[in-house]
Amino acid sequence: MALAPGLQLVDPKPLAREELNILTAGLSEARQGFLALPGVELELKRIQASAPTEVLLNESFTDANFQTAINGFPFPVVHLATHGEFGSAAADTFVLTWDDRINAKELEDLLRREIEDDRAIELLVLSACQTAAGDKRAALGLAGVAVRAGARSTVGSLWLVSDEATSLLMTRFYQELVKTEITKAEALRRAQESVLQDERFSHPYFWSAFILVGNWL
Repeated sequence: MALAPGLQLVDPKPLAREELNILTAGLSEARQGFLALPGVELELKRIQASAPTEVLLNESFTDANFQTAINGFPFPVVHLATHGEFGSAAADTFVLTWDDRINAKELEDLLRREIEDDRAIELLVLSACQTAAGDKRAALGLAGVAVRAGARSTVGSLWLVSDEATSLLMTRFYQELVKTEITKAEALRRAQESVLQDERFSHPYFWSAFILVGNWL
């Protein structure tokens, strides 16, 4: 499923696969009262096998290191595999790093700087908890915030997701994404279909949480 919060936000330009460099960042260990996500390390390794990738994992995924990486190279794809939530209160809206939290305002400012420098992120993947869920104040949660700030498209989840099933889904998503003949939305559909075929994860809870917000090409 692909959603556009407003057609004026959608840049119809497709993702350039020949220039597909990915920045991945994630936490597999328990931090700041949040549970460990053991599937994250394998998830990032599998993504790295699909395309040129810079990896920030656990201790290296600090707020400062993330901003340095974003500002230092124009990554068209950024993948965050960590805890994240959207809530009515600003303190409840964040992406978790090793030493801190990137709140919605910081994320929005960071993405706006990228588009102002003509380095807009083509795809931001929030492989995390409830990052496309919102409320009356922002119906599309962190994913919607990211698109409004300048990311051309964002993948986020509508509810708390399974660590193992998400790792499999994201692995297949990037395997499909590097193919030049399919769109981002089709890559996500194929990844969901692949997880659906696994009898352990056939229930929609495991594969249908993720949606694409913004440019689906």
